[in-house]
Amino acid sequence: MIVEKLQPVLDQVLLRNAGEPEFHQAVREVLESLGPVIAKHPDYLEHALIERICEPERQIIFRVPWVDDKGQVQINRGFRVQFNSALGPYKGGLRFHPSVNVGIIKFLGFEQTFKNALTGMPIGGGKGGSDFNPRGRSDGEIMRFCQSFMTELYRHLGEYTDVPAGDIGVGGREIGYMFGQYKRLTNRYEAGVLTGKALFYGGSRARTEATGYGNTYFIQSMLATKGESFDGKRVVISGSGNVAIYSVEKVQSFGGKVVAMSDSSGYVVDEQGIDLELLKQVKEVRRSRISDYLQLKGSQSGAYFVGAEKGSIWDVPCDVAMPSATQNELTGKDARALVSNGVIAVGEGANMPTTPEAIGIFRQANVMFAPGKAANAGGVATSALEMQQNASRDSWSFEQTESRLAEIMRAIHDNCASTAEEFGSPGDYVLGANIAGFVRVAEAMRALGVV
Repeated sequence: MIVEKLQPVLDQVLLRNAGEPEFHQAVREVLESLGPVIAKHPDYLEHALIERICEPERQIIFRVPWVDDKGQVQINRGFRVQFNSALGPYKGGLRFHPSVNVGIIKFLGFEQTFKNALTGMPIGGGKGGSDFNPRGRSDGEIMRFCQSFMTELYRHLGEYTDVPAGDIGVGGREIGYMFGQYKRLTNRYEAGVLTGKALFYGGSRARTEATGYGNTYFIQSMLATKGESFDGKRVVISGSGNVAIYSVEKVQSFGGKVVAMSDSSGYVVDEQGIDLELLKQVKEVRRSRISDYLQLKGSQSGAYFVGAEKGSIWDVPCDVAMPSATQNELTGKDARALVSNGVIAVGEGANMPTTPEAIGIFRQANVMFAPGKAANAGGVATSALEMQQNASRDSWSFEQTESRLAEIMRAIHDNCASTAEEFGSPGDYVLGANIAGFVRVAEAMRALGVV
């Protein structure tokens, strides 16, 4: 419920940003949490501070022409929303997917602003991407698209201005092509302008693993507040990209058993526990559908596949659920199924993968719930560590980087938990994350004046 004094802010957002439901949802969720902090600090209502937080500093939309392997000219649309730089240069990923539009990018940039604030690192919030679909495209086509995309975007970037990274559809290959074009256009080897780079030209160890590891660390800390851990727990993880794969790896190291994973075609259930090496073979080597896991596992294994049209992965009984695919994938119906099957904790590995209705169901059932802006902040935190290494011309070991990641995730958890308790809602990580992130951004904006 939004307090009366903040309703005009939401009304203005809805009016100015028509037809952008994901952005509306993200703003509404934050504003619904701010009642207690406004009651305690009414000065946050001054100088249109909250209105300014909800308005991006800059929105860039541009044409991306490129030539496919048949010699045909293709046209896509590129986006970069530089949302808030009060804490540092804009920082956030690039997403290449047909669903990308300005509303999606604004929602992601808004979320990124608070997520980055929670890390405690000196980074602002931004997001970008294109409606280009890399699926089925050759390496040559992807290279030509990335070069054209960067030919426009480069003029808006810089290690002290805006530092993109990868997201859905943008991995090490795409980052490499974009970095090469940036270097060619600027005549500078500015390693800190992009993160998610390969190790041999300035990347950080543990960056690939960071988001999945980080979510697992956060949930482990959350479980510990109830005297629980991953040990012996059944876990279901949606998605099968980097976040999901490395969530499996860390969950297994903590003694948990991942019994189901998915992609857009459906989900696989393996009661013996997902075989991590087979999963990597399917997704990282073959780059194929999750159903191919069954071919490698063998017909006698007992594992089975369910098509997307026949059911939801959240029907699989589990103790811990980790939605790690895309926004609004876990619905109210899914939440009711999870609760009836005894789930005790949910941690968001993706950005806003749980609908408001589902979050309400988890809260009512006293299920521990870790929102993405806190739980999946490990990726951007490690990107900031990559920027730190680039700035100092240094390279850290995997162990050193992971140790710092674990420290950051524990600090984020403790900050969210203590903030929720301070504002009268102990155990409410949504409220804790929203208020803690908001306060850090708001204080920085007040210090900088009306800009």
